[in-house]
Formats: sequence, C-alpha cells, structure tokens
Amino acid sequence: MLKSLVSFIIPVVFMSFTAFPQSERSGFIPVKGGRIWYKAISMDKPGTPLLCLHGGPGAPHDYMKPLEKLADERPVIFYDQLGCGNSDSPEDTSLWRMERFMDEIDSVRKALGLTEVVILGQSWGTALLASYLIDGRGTGVKSAIFDAPCLSVSRWIADQEAYLKKLPEEMRQAVAEADATGNYSSIEYQSAMGEYYKRHLCMLEPWPDYVNEAFSKMGVGVYNHMWGPSEFKATGTLKNLELAEELHKIKIASIFICGEFDEATPLTTEWYSKQLPGSEFRVIPGSSHMHHAEKEEEYLAIVRDFLKRN
Repeated sequence: MLKSLVSFIIPVVFMSFTAFPQSERSGFIPVKGGRIWYKAISMDKPGTPLLCLHGGPGAPHDYMKPLEKLADERPVIFYDQLGCGNSDSPEDTSLWRMERFMDEIDSVRKALGLTEVVILGQSWGTALLASYLIDGRGTGVKSAIFDAPCLSVSRWIADQEAYLKKLPEEMRQAVAEADATGNYSSIEYQSAMGEYYKRHLCMLEPWPDYVNEAFSKMGVGVYNHMWGPSEFKATGTLKNLELAEELHKIKIASIFICGEFDEATPLTTEWYSKQLPGSEFRVIPGSSHMHHAEKEEEYLAIVRDFLKRN
C-alpha cells in the first residue's frame, strides 16, 4: 500500500544539489520536519512533467524505476516522502498526517517549477493524490494516474481478507494468531506472508534489485504509525480513510490501473473508476501489485497512451 499555488519561484539556497549527469539531477528540498530527497530526469524535455508519488506509506521511490523510461518523452520526477529512503526520518509522529504529505507535493512542485504537471500515485500514493485533488490543490495538474489504488481502507481490508481465505489453512491460522497476539516475528507468520507476497505483491522470482532496494530503505516507523503492522487490518491513522465517495470532485482526465491479482483488486479498482465520471480503467493480466515490474512493457504502453491523449 499501503494523499492553488501562487508562485513557483524559490531561491536556490533552498535546495542542496548533488553532482549529476546532464539529464538527471537530485538534491534535497526542505519541508516541515526535515528534508526530502528528489530525483528529476530529463528536465529539458518538452512534454508535461510526470511527478510520481510512491506507496507505503514509507516505501521509497526505488521500486518505481521502470517509470524512468518515460523520460525519453518528458521530465520524470521522483521523491522520497519524509520518513523513508534518502529523505530525513524524524521520530516526531505528529508529522505523519495527510495534510503535511500534501504540503510536500506543493514543496516539490514549487522547488522544481512544476506549474503544469501530470501526477501518478501508486498504492498509498493514490490516496495522497486523490486527497490533494479533492482538497482543491490541483491547480496546474493536467491529468491523474491512479496505479494500484487504495482509496477505501474498508474495501482494501475486505479484499485482503478474501485473498487470505485462499491461503493454506496453516497459513491462515498463523496470520490470525499474529493479529491476535501482536507477535509478527514467528516463522509461521513470515512463511504465510512470503506466500501472500508472491501471489499479490510481486510475482517475480527473484524480486528485481530495485524492489529489494526500496524495501531495504522502508520507513517502518511511518508505515506502522499510519497503517499498522499487519497487511490484513489497519490500526493506524489511516484506518478510517474513505475517499471513494469524493472522487467525483476530481475534474481532470484520470485513469485507474491494477494487476489481475493485485492487492488493489480489479473489482474494487473498477468500482473506484465508476465513482469518477469519465475516468478510464485498465487491468494488466497475469500481474500483481508490482505490475509495473512484472509486465513492464504492457504497463508503460498503457501509461504512454494515456499521457499522449491527455
């Protein structure tokens, strides 16, 4: 898993740049609570920039690497939200609020001059994207891509419970015991989660290095605070997140994408699309939550086509 700008001019002193090739640059942008790290590719390209919001909360941008290939047509920007990856990781839990994460989007857009932009959210990033647009902050956002969406926690939990019922009995029992006791370190539970992840998170064996890299830099603190320690129930601050009934407030071209065996199930993803009149819906066969990695060519073709038309 897994939310109107007056001026986009910012003094150079606000950003600390690292050395970069001509077509790529990275650095830090100050936000409330610390600094967030970003990477901008092909900023000299003429296409409308694509800003990518990663999932989690707390799963840094690395696993979204296939999207870098879109930089042959337009600027592509990634950043690690505060609390994970290359960004600062403060322990102040008051920072882990949807409003502050929306402020981060504004900070990135202002720092990089993204007056017009397409925004892609993946998993938790779709909740951040939807919240940003529903809140009326989307001035200059030309279109939106909701990738493996989590926009209703109640629907998300119901879908995971349905998947859980398809696991072997001993694995279901291990998950039930962990959720009851709060002990998620048992071998039995880890085995159950390994099987679940193979079916619904990433079906590739082995996982790509860039997916492993993201998990190695996971912001566990922010994830546990906002979601909780279990895939199958939300106990954190996002437990009451329900955005589906407000999707009609979004007035820009939008597309919803998921994998056939995605944690964001096709049934629920299609339901989201029906709540946003005029939006598009695509399912990538034979793939899961990491469909962008498993079916990279099909995924990028869908995104390119949508970007070309919008």
